[in-house]
Amino acid sequence: MARTTNSAPAAPKEPGRLKQMYQVFQMTRRYDNLAIWFLLLAFLGPVLVGLLLAFLLSGGQILGFVLYIIAGVLGGFLVFLIVLGRRAERAAYGQIAGQPGAVGAVLKSSLRRGWTASEMPVAVSPKTQDAVYRAVGRGGVALIGEGPKSRTQSMLEGERRNITRILPNVPVTFLYVGPDAESIPLHKLPVKLRSIKSTLRKPEILAVSNRLNSLGRNGLPIPKGMDPSKVRSPRPR
Repeated sequence: MARTTNSAPAAPKEPGRLKQMYQVFQMTRRYDNLAIWFLLLAFLGPVLVGLLLAFLLSGGQILGFVLYIIAGVLGGFLVFLIVLGRRAERAAYGQIAGQPGAVGAVLKSSLRRGWTASEMPVAVSPKTQDAVYRAVGRGGVALIGEGPKSRTQSMLEGERRNITRILPNVPVTFLYVGPDAESIPLHKLPVKLRSIKSTLRKPEILAVSNRLNSLGRNGLPIPKGMDPSKVRSPRPR
């Protein structure tokens, strides 16, 4: 009797690095009309600088001339990748802007430099799907309203009352991401968070975050350690 074997289908092969870069470039160009010009400038700028240095500093030596040009090309490629990543991120955020959960996606993927947050909102309006997100960092607590300011402001005020009730000395900042003219564009949210004036040290950030997280755990004990309610408020200058 012939023996039969069941073989699982091979997993699809992931595209190579160059193909991935090309796909990112195509996506970025599709949603960002200015991307191609920024990318050309990013690449050609260092190349031109390399050529200029080659003519001025090589002293007629062929090896030095070639090395300056190679350095310019490599520098142009590096700057090209940096600009491509930023424009691609901006294009990706532009596609989800205005959708419920867009702020959570940004907080999950783009926070850095001492800020922590959850992609899940701390408050949601069942009727309008407006939401409030919370981030904790060196600037204290940031409450981010997702939706029109006229509808989210009262939600942010309610969350601030909950925070100041247990953390009276921790500053709370309101940020708005929505359709209003004064709202923060989605791709600029991480930069706006980092621009908030620092008032807390790293141990205090952890203590504040733990205290706030305990609010959503149905009265579970607060973690031991520093008492966040004793965090010092910033001294006036």
